[in-house]
Amino acid sequence: MTKVVVTAELRPSEDVDKVKVAIANFFDYTTIRREKGGRFEVLIAESETLKSLTKVHRALREERILDAARKYMRRGVEGDRLTFMIHKQAAYVGKLTFVDEENESPLGPITFTIIHKEPEKVVDWLAPRTSRGRPLWENPIPDEG
Repeated sequence: MTKVVVTAELRPSEDVDKVKVAIANFFDYTTIRREKGGRFEVLIAESETLKSLTKVHRALREERILDAARKYMRRGVEGDRLTFMIHKQAAYVGKLTFVDEENESPLGPITFTIIHKEPEKVVDWLAPRTSRGRPLWENPIPDEG
């Protein structure tokens, strides 16, 4: 079973539609909802297919950040999960920028959590190993069965 959950806090000064755009720039969600969080409301977008990450896959190549992305993503693998964060304001303008800490994105990050039986294969698909910045090979989208 595959599940992709993308979350973003809604700060009081933020326009919910702009946060939805930031998420949609890199994630083709099936459902999106607003929930009460700790200190802030949270937007939660979900999908049950890795195909929903095609925009991330494409952006990593267009922006030529495969090496950095692979490093960030590999650190986020734990059990059957892959978690990484991107900068919310950068995502709004169509730039994919990874963050290490939540405070690196002043209005909070967008957090991707991918649940898959083989998260390492998801990393290999999204951000394959490179030589001189070019993928050594392109991996097919991992089996979701």
